[in-house]
Amino acid sequence: MPPQLSFEPIHASDAAHADLITDLWLRACGDQLAISPRFVTYSLQPSPGGRLAAVIARQEGQAVGFVSASLLVEDAAASPPDLGYLDALAVVPEAQRQGVGSALLAWAEGWLVGQGCRRVTVGKSLRPFAPGVPVELGTRGFFEAHGYAAAQEPVWDVAADLSGYTPPATVREIDGQVRPAQPRDHDALLAFLRREFNGRWRYEFEAHVQGGGRIADYMVLWTNRGIDGCCVLTFEDSLRPIERFYPYQLPRAWGQLGSIGVSEDRRGRGYGAALMDAGLRRLHSNGVNGCVIDWTNLLDFYAKFGFTPYRQYDQMSKQF
Repeated sequence: MPPQLSFEPIHASDAAHADLITDLWLRACGDQLAISPRFVTYSLQPSPGGRLAAVIARQEGQAVGFVSASLLVEDAAASPPDLGYLDALAVVPEAQRQGVGSALLAWAEGWLVGQGCRRVTVGKSLRPFAPGVPVELGTRGFFEAHGYAAAQEPVWDVAADLSGYTPPATVREIDGQVRPAQPRDHDALLAFLRREFNGRWRYEFEAHVQGGGRIADYMVLWTNRGIDGCCVLTFEDSLRPIERFYPYQLPRAWGQLGSIGVSEDRRGRGYGAALMDAGLRRLHSNGVNGCVIDWTNLLDFYAKFGFTPYRQYDQMSKQF
């Protein structure tokens, strides 16, 4: 550990800590990846059934960085209990290349291994700061030097200006309807997710409702046999903070779409496109201009709706 470096536990509910983490992240990552205290308070709380630990690094009393790590222990379908997440790691520029980042990383890895983790991934957590290492930060080499390997293909956020949105010609009529979910749809939507996406997407829906999120932030595709698809929307007043998607290069108001999926036996028949179009039209009708679809490699599909690459991430992991 570098001399005069000490660690202080982070309490996300502490407003002073939330402000400090917001400042440290901004100084380390810049305006285009800025976060807010609301984002910090949301993201540094353990997700349901999970554990999270985070510390601030102080050098001669001054805060110079922080790290957060988490895992999910009670829902193996959503995330295996031996998989740990490095949620966030940030060191202010004047303290970089002094061993601070390495010390913070070692602390987080030690905590995760102590929780039984045998794999650690950067980002991708249940309340993620990012789906990986933002390429624009140029920090891939740091993680590689500490034993992390990148997946062969990166993932992307894609974005579009919805101010003039019109449905593409490829969207066709389906034998069903898409509308915002209502409270009475809860059980049917949960049953659909358990049947078709009984992993992270199902878990995220349960956590969203448990946390007090609007069920209407979900769009549901109804057919004659019940719910056959859904997609999630994020507005500026949603439970999930819009800052998570770093929309600052886009015209305001901001919104987000995703995850999105339909029943396996309905794929390739236009249902996904109809669901996507309905979600985008709802965002547009609610005044959203800048829209992000995050964490994807389906660039060609989203390009049909006017979305272009916005931000690139390397997905990096390490075995223990």
